Amino acid sequence: MHLHEELLDGEPVRWFEHGDGAPVVLVHGIPTSPRLWRHVMPLVRGRSLALEMVGYGSSIPDGEGHDLGLAAQADRLLRWLDMVGVEAPVLVGHDLGGGVAQIAAVRAPGRFSGLVLTNAVSYDSWPIPSVKAMQRGAPVLRYLPETVLYPSFVQLIHRGHDDRARALESIGVHWQHYVAHGAARSLMRQVSALRVEDTIAISDQLPSLGLPARVVWGDADQFQKIEYGRRLAADLGTTLQPIPGGKHFTPEDHPEVVAAAVNELLKATDAAPGRERSDEE
Repeated sequence: MHLHEELLDGEPVRWFEHGDGAPVVLVHGIPTSPRLWRHVMPLVRGRSLALEMVGYGSSIPDGEGHDLGLAAQADRLLRWLDMVGVEAPVLVGHDLGGGVAQIAAVRAPGRFSGLVLTNAVSYDSWPIPSVKAMQRGAPVLRYLPETVLYPSFVQLIHRGHDDRARALESIGVHWQHYVAHGAARSLMRQVSALRVEDTIAISDQLPSLGLPARVVWGDADQFQKIEYGRRLAADLGTTLQPIPGGKHFTPEDHPEVVAAAVNELLKATDAAPGRERSDEE
């Protein structure tokens, strides 16, 4: 994966790229970064672009003084697509990134060729209880030392993984950004920006979206329950693909399943009338 950085409206925006061919845009959630997709991108048969949301990962410092809510992130995503000149990508989202993907697709359905959601926030499924507790305590919690916050971070990651080795890897990959930029302040800034109204506001438009879609869900997820995955699949006119025993961080534990869903849409859109094939199958 290659890291790219450019200025969007005078401010830095970062993303990872891998491969070539038909474009795929991937959006991460919390408490992760674009590296959430590190095992998915090599399996995708196209040009993968994993966007780093402002206020997350190495862009944590850039979130200071900015709206980090999902609706604002969706607006940045659309402006970034204009900047990089990516046309008709398959849009993929996990966790908060799934909410961002839904909002962006509703706002500009003609900009995308398909939508893949995996264990995504939606409707009123979020914030989860632990995040609500952090929101309430943010004025105090933002001053906690890293040594106090780290065990909670580790527990959260383990609860969201069914593959222990990948959980341990994930902790090292994602915690480093919080350590580098002030863990408590960074995390509290992120959670304080979360508003369930962002997904509720567009939920009634999902059934009329009209985009080819796939919904892939770890059926043992304690954070985003599979009932919400079923509802999303029904509204998007597709069939839910459960991952038996899978938990929340599906792109890390089950990258082959997520990539297969993306590749299905790439193949379908490449074969659509009026579009040339962009990779060899």
